[in-house]
Amino acid sequence: MKIVTEYPSIIAKQDTYKTPEDAEKKSIIPAELRFFPNLLKIFFFANRLTRKNIYNRYNWVNSSVMIMDGLEKVGVKIEIEGMNNLTAFDGPAIFIGNHMSTLETIALPRIINPVKPVVFVTKHELNTTPLFGPINSSRFPIIVGRANAREDLIQVFKQGEERLKDGRSIILFPQKTRSPVFDQSNFNTLGIKLAKRNNVPVVPIALITDAWGNGKIMKEFGAIDTNKKVHFSFGKPLEVTGNGSEQHKQVVEHITTHLKKWGREELIK
Repeated sequence: MKIVTEYPSIIAKQDTYKTPEDAEKKSIIPAELRFFPNLLKIFFFANRLTRKNIYNRYNWVNSSVMIMDGLEKVGVKIEIEGMNNLTAFDGPAIFIGNHMSTLETIALPRIINPVKPVVFVTKHELNTTPLFGPINSSRFPIIVGRANAREDLIQVFKQGEERLKDGRSIILFPQKTRSPVFDQSNFNTLGIKLAKRNNVPVVPIALITDAWGNGKIMKEFGAIDTNKKVHFSFGKPLEVTGNGSEQHKQVVEHITTHLKKWGREELIK
């Protein structure tokens, strides 16, 4: 592992991506035993860089690249579509998607950040974990506590405005917590409101990432199921009009339509 001073790859130069056929390194060793030791090495290296205050946007993306490569080497297949939509507008945006697992928080920086500097809205607990906390805290997150909804709303509006003025887009998962099931009733309109207040577009993200399952003790360390394909789809940027109800509906439709297209309709509640 090494420190980088430029983006190691810009995957969004193309509209689509598929894991190369020769990416997998065959082995009789279970995927988890090959993937998670490598993941820990990447986390430890990234944490060392954060302590030196040199974990910049290039190294953040590099961590994302190494982890995605590690998943592909153990047999996880990844498909991405709609990346031309990331550069179909000027300035920052609010990216709104469903939230299944750790995988999207790892993969999205690699996909988006080289073409649109981006930050996450994350819950407080994530920033206190010894492994992932320092990494996330170094990348200008908007932190919410989830204990007081009104305080969280104020925090997202205040810090969201600051990040957007700095030219940073924001990734927001409106579900209460990560879940393999997309529960439309728990998918709030916070991202739509933030976009409207700051006159920036919304970009829908549909995803299936349950190939990396949520662990029972630590969510980051769940089963790796190479029989499940990983999908990301970025929708066209949406201008928020009126009260934003139409755009919220379009985001939900983008997600449900793609879950059905990918043959996973059982994930829709």
